[in-house]
Amino acid sequence: MGKFTVDPSLQAKMHQYQIVGRAAPTPKNPTPKIYRMRIFARNVVLAKSRFWYFMKRQNKAKRSGGELLAVNELFDRSPTKVKNYGIWLRYESRTNTHNMYKEIRNLNINGAIGQLYQEMAGRHRASAGSIQIIHATTVPDEQCRRDAVLEMHDGKLKFPIIRKMPHAVKKLRTTFKANRPTTFVR
Repeated sequence: MGKFTVDPSLQAKMHQYQIVGRAAPTPKNPTPKIYRMRIFARNVVLAKSRFWYFMKRQNKAKRSGGELLAVNELFDRSPTKVKNYGIWLRYESRTNTHNMYKEIRNLNINGAIGQLYQEMAGRHRASAGSIQIIHATTVPDEQCRRDAVLEMHDGKLKFPIIRKMPHAVKKLRTTFKANRPTTFVR
């Protein structure tokens, strides 16, 4: 493993799926209403499961008495540009159910949702199963509310180079040195 590689099991890569489904046609209701949802999940199987979880709660349609019409993965249009994402969610804590709005800066919406799950687990001890994402969208800079996102909007923002090691000439390099190197840039 390299110096900066991260164990992939520590980063839950989220995907965005569009799932279209309905209750199965019956003689009483030959053309049931069709529902479309955007679901965030780690894979297709979990996304389908989440779809039926919401269908059962909201529309009284179960997996055994329903059918999926389409399952598509959605991708961002510009995954190389940093954007602000506003996410409305509901989660169950140990005592109650809470609604919440969070703003996250990331390259794409999948990364923002993954970051959200990490933050909810760290700050609020919320498990992934107890979080329901109600709505997720990009937010323009002038409509952002949270300080952690607003401080990144400065056009003159600079970050220090912290540990830049000066390279010695090849013939002067050794494995061990008698004195410590200076790691700051002069």
